Amino acid sequence: MKIILDLLLLLLIIIYSYLESLVKVFIPRRKKSVAGEIVLITGAGHGIGRQTAYEFAKRSRLVLWDINKHGVEETAAECRNLGATTHVFVVDCSNREEIHSSVNQVKKEVGDVTILVNNAGVIYPADLLSTKDEEIIKTFEVNILGHFWITKALLPSMIRRNHGHIVTVASVCGHGVIPYLIPYCSSKFAAVGFHRALTSELEALGKTGIKTSCLCPVFVNTGFTKNPSTRLWPVLETGEVVRSLIDGILTDKKMIFVPSHINISLTIERFLPERALAAINHVQDIQFEAVIGHKIKMK
Repeated sequence: MKIILDLLLLLLIIIYSYLESLVKVFIPRRKKSVAGEIVLITGAGHGIGRQTAYEFAKRSRLVLWDINKHGVEETAAECRNLGATTHVFVVDCSNREEIHSSVNQVKKEVGDVTILVNNAGVIYPADLLSTKDEEIIKTFEVNILGHFWITKALLPSMIRRNHGHIVTVASVCGHGVIPYLIPYCSSKFAAVGFHRALTSELEALGKTGIKTSCLCPVFVNTGFTKNPSTRLWPVLETGEVVRSLIDGILTDKKMIFVPSHINISLTIERFLPERALAAINHVQDIQFEAVIGHKIKMK
């Protein structure tokens, strides 16, 4: 009898959830304030990380990490011009000891981080046989293992206060695959899994004051992937992506797809047979520079 009641309750919750989602399409979500928060952004010297820093500079105190000293200092200078208190650290997010040392320094010099944006990432476009072993290792060290080490180091203070926000910058490649990006796609699948599992664990612990968001854009014009193009997807500019990211953070959105309709496409693809998926991939005609057979080609 109890299982029947539980199933009926589950059905009611599902129906309510759909109705709630439908209402939210027409009624904008209320945005929270991040004034006074301490925001740590990795990979802040370029691209999405830099633009995210500029947006948070209007609202919060900043801690900027990047392996590129010149790039992160340029970002910091602009953030200070925007009026933000900004602290710069040169950090290799593939180095666990360096991460721990830098986190300890941040805690002493700045305070407890309340918003973490795990953005640092690397990509090596190439076929699997042309990809060097050290490139595969580096991809996973930066794109996912770094998320573990940084989050583990900063999470205890968030848990004590039951307050914070952890952002995982992943990719649409964390939901669907692209040839010649096997290590990158694999690491982004792991990043999406990290976000979802962390979200579930925080809910199980009753730490509902700690929010999570995962950013999943299509190709972004950051320069990391050379000459990207597709027939069906737009190649995004960093400003458009970061506006969606900031809006998602301020409204506590769990999964942020850019453009948003990609979520629908990915859902439909799960129900299509292999032949149809192959035809879609052919029509998309995704192109970018990659090393294939040890030579750079457009693929």
